[in-house]
Amino acid sequence: MSTLPVRGLSWTVLRLHRSAVVLWGGALLAATVALIWMYAIGDDARAGIGACATPATGQLPPCSAVHAITADGIYADTLASVGTAVSYLMFPVAAWAGGALTGRELETGTAHLDWTQSVTPARWLAARLTVPAALLASGTAAAVLLNVWARQDGNPDLVGDWYYADVFVSTGPAAVAHVLAGLALGALAGLLTKKTLPAIGLALAATLVLHNALDWYRTSLWPTVTTTGRAALDLPRSALDLEHGVITTTGERIGNNTACVGSDSLADVQRCKSSSNLTDFWATYHPRSHFWPLQFMETGLLLALAAAATATAFWLLRRRTA
Repeated sequence: MSTLPVRGLSWTVLRLHRSAVVLWGGALLAATVALIWMYAIGDDARAGIGACATPATGQLPPCSAVHAITADGIYADTLASVGTAVSYLMFPVAAWAGGALTGRELETGTAHLDWTQSVTPARWLAARLTVPAALLASGTAAAVLLNVWARQDGNPDLVGDWYYADVFVSTGPAAVAHVLAGLALGALAGLLTKKTLPAIGLALAATLVLHNALDWYRTSLWPTVTTTGRAALDLPRSALDLEHGVITTTGERIGNNTACVGSDSLADVQRCKSSSNLTDFWATYHPRSHFWPLQFMETGLLLALAAAATATAFWLLRRRTA
């Protein structure tokens, strides 16, 4: 039996799925142009949310001029759209991997023809995973780097807080892991069903479960910080407040209690505590410094899942073709 060289297999995959390659390249080009534009108008966007005065003072511009600036809205909306697109990229990737990459070739018999004429099943699957993985990983990584670059100082009033789901995923290595997990789950769905439409449905369902699980449990991937006292009432905006409450005179902790929030001074806090039979306040949160630990934990988890799905796909293929 003759065998194609690895380079030949790669070109075969690219030719078979050239429409997807062109679409991916077009999406990356559009994102690149948009993000370069956002970087260029960044200063105007920040001016659009800056302080002003009526009438103007020596330090502050007139509010009429500031309110006339529209760059801030364009900047915020475009970056939000790019972030959402990157965050949800795993869904179309999974659907394509399940439907076109594996499911359709098994359904039409193209894969079986390849196995009998030119390539072993294992090499067939390896080529269909490694080529898209390389293109998706490199393209997504480039989009993430451009996104971070375009956000510049990361003003949350313009680009959202770091812990927003779309912002979190689209500004770190987790974005690449999301895409690779979608690819692996989609390919496995295609091998399980051997049909195009069922594979798409199964891939999307699995990806939806994964996406929702990450949203729900992301904050549990790294130990939180708990603070007490006045600091618990005045967490900075950059802190992801998970739970807060009060400690009563009996030592009981009551969560999500807003007593004394808004007290202007320490004396006001003390009076509020005395009148409410409280001894202290507490808050559990993730500080801004937890961004990278959470990123690395989520990335590692998704890469492990992708590896497990890939190993399962090879095992299933080997069992069916033995």
